[in-house]
Amino acid sequence: MGDVLDAGTAIQFETGDWRSRRPVFHKDICIDCKRCWLYCPDIAILLDENKKVSGIDYKHCKGCGICSYECPTKPEKAITLEKEVK
Repeated sequence: MGDVLDAGTAIQFETGDWRSRRPVFHKDICIDCKRCWLYCPDIAILLDENKKVSGIDYKHCKGCGICSYECPTKPEKAITLEKEVK
């Protein structure tokens, strides 16, 4: 039969090397709506001690772009995507 894994094990694996696009957080544009944090499938949006968005955990971010897509700021996004340079 199949195996059952404990919840929360994704945090144990650093999957950031998989990405081809790198999100860049622009604190000066961020309105702290936390949509990026809410929708991130990798728990890669960082919050500071005051629960404000403070950056991106590149060890776990896969570069899917959901954070940028969900960002409501216009005309510029608080999270933009750049090509990953390795």
